[in-house]
Amino acid sequence: MCGICGEIRFDGKPASPERLQRMGDCLARRGPDGSGQVVRGPVGLGHRRLKIIDLSEKAQQPMVDPELGLTLAFNGCIYNYPELRTELQAKGYRFFSTGDTEVIIKAFHAWGPHCVKRFKGMFAFAIHERESGRVTLARDRFGIKPLYISQTPERLYLASSLQAILATGDVDTSIDREALHHYMSFHAVVPAPLTILKGVRKLPPATIREIEPDGTYRDEVFWQPEFAPQPGDEALSADDWRDAVLESLRAAVARRMVADVPVGVLLSGGVDSSLIVGLLAEAGQSGLNTFSIGFEDANGECGNEFVYSDRIASHYGTKHHQIFVPGSELLSHLPDAIAAMSEPMVSYDNIGFYLLSREVSKHIKVVQSGQGADEIFGGYHWYPPMADAPDPLAAYSGAFFDRNHATLQKQLSAEWMAGDDVSRALVARHFAMPGAEDPVNKALRLDSQIMLVDDPVKRVDNMTMAWGLEARVPFLDHELAELAARIPTSEKLRQGGKGVLKDAARLVIPADVIDRKKGYFPVPQLKYLAGPYLDMARDALGSTKARERQIFQPAYLDTLFASPEQHITPLNGSELWQVALLELWLQQQEI
Repeated sequence: MCGICGEIRFDGKPASPERLQRMGDCLARRGPDGSGQVVRGPVGLGHRRLKIIDLSEKAQQPMVDPELGLTLAFNGCIYNYPELRTELQAKGYRFFSTGDTEVIIKAFHAWGPHCVKRFKGMFAFAIHERESGRVTLARDRFGIKPLYISQTPERLYLASSLQAILATGDVDTSIDREALHHYMSFHAVVPAPLTILKGVRKLPPATIREIEPDGTYRDEVFWQPEFAPQPGDEALSADDWRDAVLESLRAAVARRMVADVPVGVLLSGGVDSSLIVGLLAEAGQSGLNTFSIGFEDANGECGNEFVYSDRIASHYGTKHHQIFVPGSELLSHLPDAIAAMSEPMVSYDNIGFYLLSREVSKHIKVVQSGQGADEIFGGYHWYPPMADAPDPLAAYSGAFFDRNHATLQKQLSAEWMAGDDVSRALVARHFAMPGAEDPVNKALRLDSQIMLVDDPVKRVDNMTMAWGLEARVPFLDHELAELAARIPTSEKLRQGGKGVLKDAARLVIPADVIDRKKGYFPVPQLKYLAGPYLDMARDALGSTKARERQIFQPAYLDTLFASPEQHITPLNGSELWQVALLELWLQQQEI
């Protein structure tokens, strides 16, 4: 787990070591254990290292293999690297290190860009071929590892964070109206390749991009699961699906214990994280570190779920760390959490994961986390109504969108409005794609391949890596996800959602954790803005910079400030926090 950056010139100039250094400095918190750069004419790659696998200097990056003529900058972890290494050795490859980085180099040489199809893990990398001058970029199937890009006819910058791209001082930082529409409508999800800034883009998940020395490139999507049964699946019973899920999840959790340092678990006390703990205990893991966080109550809403995380920790005898954050500390760290966001992310979970990661990083470098289970196994409340919806698009947008296009026209200033309802059009295009005929599967495919990538996954990566902490997500094991996509939606929607996963969980963890009401990361101070939190929002939106930008209509802001608690989105988010967070992020990035 690390941070990568790079510069590729198409105009005959050499890549700049000084610019690479500035980019790398922005990534220092992602990789506090080492740094390096390699510049060869028009191509320069930089790296910040977090030592997880092969702690020796032989695994330093960018890694150069002079015999094969390849240079690699890699962020992530390939969990099946030992098996791939054995396979490559049988083909005659010799290794000078013991980790997963060199395995990528050899695999790329042996199988070309399609080597990524053999990788089980999370990754974003850039690999330069000495002979052809070609640079290949790749990002894992769920976009767990980020890869930001800024390309003009003269050059291309790449990095693990948007901030590192901005450090070049050579980027169009004007706001992208289509991205702004998504941020305000699609529950703050800005899907790849867009970012909120016109001059920065994201490589989409499951994508290989081959860039020629003249700047031309071609993209290939290397993974696209089909949300439909396979021949023979109709004969499988509920118990068969349950057993298959449990077997696959066991493998996914075990796979993510590959490390040369201890691995812990972020334990919320919900089904997903509790099941990870239970499976690790079942596998004989002892002395497991688990971590939970809670906040002060606000507006009658509880700020923690310690009763459930304590139950699991006690049941399995983990080394449990219960972290309580008083309101004063939450407020003082909000600016730092916002600064750590590669893009504005409105979820309250951000500050929770930021402060949780700070404490976790004092003990260990790697954790497993339960993100992704809801999107893979159907845990959200909008899935059941879609099963019988005559208009799946209307049902989905009505439940998930923060506001419709007509409402947004009354809230954004006219100059910032996209000409069309681009957010609804995005969902319509995705729903119309072949490979998911069932309405619920249409939503599950969209959420797992679009929403998940640029909300929960990005949030966890940004906040954990801000403290040099690697988070691994077993529910996003691609083999488990492929299995889940085949399971009938009726099996997933049982028991209020995630039925087949809950059936599997009952064979492992206490039933009272499974049957409780679904919880979310509660930070009520940011849902019901009052006192100093309201002052922070007022100061940001009333600042000179905000008035000059005038993204929002003044009358809309007046309405929000008059009664913040009355303006809550369908997904229980604060409208005022959503607009204030955008302005706070822009100011943090000095845009």
